[in-house]
Amino acid sequence: MTTAHTLGKRKKIALVAHDRKKEDLINWAVGNKETLSKHELFATGTTGKLVEEALDRPVKKLLSGPLGGDQQIGSMIAAGEIDMLIFFWDPMEAQPHDSDVKALLRLGVAWNIPMACDRATADFLFTSSFMNEEYKRVIPDYSTYLQRKI
Repeated sequence: MTTAHTLGKRKKIALVAHDRKKEDLINWAVGNKETLSKHELFATGTTGKLVEEALDRPVKKLLSGPLGGDQQIGSMIAAGEIDMLIFFWDPMEAQPHDSDVKALLRLGVAWNIPMACDRATADFLFTSSFMNEEYKRVIPDYSTYLQRKI
């Protein structure tokens, strides 16, 4: 049995970018300023500060990724407090907190939230009609997983 969670017209969007991807995310955000202005934004540390300055609008800033910001966003995803994740991660450089990065991506998939890890996918998400209307997101049923015996 699955359940559903309705995403409202105003989405709660988490923005995350590794150091070498911050400029790309900021450029993308500026190009999507009008769409982003209709939604509530959350971001890890420095990324949040840069997005807030570039868009001249408030962003709820969490800790820096390596200091727990990725985990904070993951927790918010699990609690149903984040509707969408835009995470420009660097595939060419290992991160000191790679385990946190992997956990964040896993939670995005586990809770079936729209997620973009590159500019092209983010563009596709943001041009979807679902960005401006309610969307019923199916949440997988993990009861069998939770009840299994070790």
